[in-house]
Amino acid sequence: MEEGTKKSRVLIFGGTGYIGKHIVRASAAEGHPTALFIRPETLQSKPDLIASFKSLGVTFVQGSLEDHACLVAAVKGANVVISAMGGRSIPEQEKIIAAIVEAGTVKRFLPSEFGNDVDHAQPLEPLKYMYDKKVAIRRKIEESGIPYTYISSNSFAGHTLAKLMQFGKTAPPRDKVVIYGTGDVKAIFLKEEDVGTYTIKTIDDPRTLNKVVYLRPPQNILTINEVVGLWEKKIGQTLEKEYVSEEAIVEQIKDFMEKEYVSEQAMLERMKTSPPPKNALLATVHSTFVMGDQYNFDIGEKGVDACALYPDLKYTTASEYLDKFV
Repeated sequence: MEEGTKKSRVLIFGGTGYIGKHIVRASAAEGHPTALFIRPETLQSKPDLIASFKSLGVTFVQGSLEDHACLVAAVKGANVVISAMGGRSIPEQEKIIAAIVEAGTVKRFLPSEFGNDVDHAQPLEPLKYMYDKKVAIRRKIEESGIPYTYISSNSFAGHTLAKLMQFGKTAPPRDKVVIYGTGDVKAIFLKEEDVGTYTIKTIDDPRTLNKVVYLRPPQNILTINEVVGLWEKKIGQTLEKEYVSEEAIVEQIKDFMEKEYVSEQAMLERMKTSPPPKNALLATVHSTFVMGDQYNFDIGEKGVDACALYPDLKYTTASEYLDKFV
């Protein structure tokens, strides 16, 4: 965007969620007039977060996704619409798409992505079920002719580096680590705040129009073995390592699938109140650290590399992120 050009007006859905709050903060920090579409009950249930947004100059549009007229009115006030809605809410983005089409004023829509590129991934169930919902939203956007940008941010550091990919841990272990697969498959790690910053950088950039933007910070493209090696060097000790084969991972997923959350309805009900079930988490591990779905393909003509577009943007390296746990 040329110097002196007015900043786009941004409307964000899901802005109080895990990654959404970082996008809201980044948008405000970049000087964009930023509005958050929010349910009245959410406005009341997260007072501290809402207060922090207000201090940044963020405004609020109270409404419901079920109210089409309200959605259209909200969308008409924005140039850019960003969705960070998660889990069970992914299909509900069709209501936002319908509002954008009717409003006819939006120059860019960023749907809820912020993970692996769903058009390249090879997930097992039940992760495939979740990814299929995102794929369907992509196709709906493209069929509608809405200008878009998809953000492929790969692995959140808070879910991976912060616990060295260990289930049930709250910090990197100092004794033993379970490694899924051979540990030699490249994955990509992003601090959540950096995801927000890169996301907002793209919204006025003509180079990202109708593209998948891949967040691939060079120093954060690492195997599990390399991450564990970084941690061992920082704490000055060697961890005991237990490797779980691909076959064992698949068997665990199947075992969980047979026991619980096998139906679509059960999956949706579970996701209303809790994190994804362990079979979905294991399928994510399989996709990322066994299949290599974050880095096993080249960025083609439909994609762009955010680090090449914004080489001066400083990101938090995996090594720097681990420092806070030492």
